[in-house]
Amino acid sequence: MGESRQELLAWLNGLLQLNITKVEQCGTGAAYCQIYDSIFLDIPMSRVKFNANSEYQYLENFKILSNCFRKHHVDRPLTVEQLTKCKMQDNLEFLQWTKRYWDQYYPGGDYDALATRKGAGAGAGPGASAPAATPTSARTSTSANTGARRPGPAGGMAATAPRTTSRQAGGGGPASTVLQQKNAELMETVQGLERERDFYFSKLRDIELLIQQAMEADAALEEDEGSLLKQIQTILYSTEEGFEIPAEAETEAVGEEETF
Repeated sequence: MGESRQELLAWLNGLLQLNITKVEQCGTGAAYCQIYDSIFLDIPMSRVKFNANSEYQYLENFKILSNCFRKHHVDRPLTVEQLTKCKMQDNLEFLQWTKRYWDQYYPGGDYDALATRKGAGAGAGPGASAPAATPTSARTSTSANTGARRPGPAGGMAATAPRTTSRQAGGGGPASTVLQQKNAELMETVQGLERERDFYFSKLRDIELLIQQAMEADAALEEDEGSLLKQIQTILYSTEEGFEIPAEAETEAVGEEETF
């Protein structure tokens, strides 16, 4: 399993001197282009649209990236149609693979991302909760890039200026506006975690089905406690001490087994 969403965003923002807050924002293709430019140093960054706000512009960015992949024989299909929909799962998978590729082929040394793209920043992008901050140095630290915008582990919020809204002049005052902003950002975080949970659960479910099909095809595998499939199945079904499966989940599981 690759890096988590937060680790990937911290690495991405540190490398490119951006303030991307969601993996989905990578679906514009601009950040991917510059990651690979940091490796090959020959992508025409002047043509990359960092403020892209339409699928047509996203496709233009991915066309540049596709040319780079062909030129340097990068052995990875570009699922452009899925990536440009700016869905978390598709972009998380591709960003994880890109990070592994970067770890292997990055030539080392300093990469001045701001100068390379002539100061252009990633616009609000799909699903962005706040505008990107302008970096103040050529090598901003990872913590500075990410900590100012995201809630901490306990749900606390780093000090940021409240957004200006049309309702701010009405009732509630500044304190109410800050609470609304904090609540909105926490909800976004929860939704992101739920999507990530569903993503990995679906992978585990696929593995479970493959094991079940193999054991149905060969009954001897079910009885062989030392087989690899049996060991994997044991891990899938194991629970922590004190954990009990809710009644609703048990009912759903029975229904699924009957279906298959």
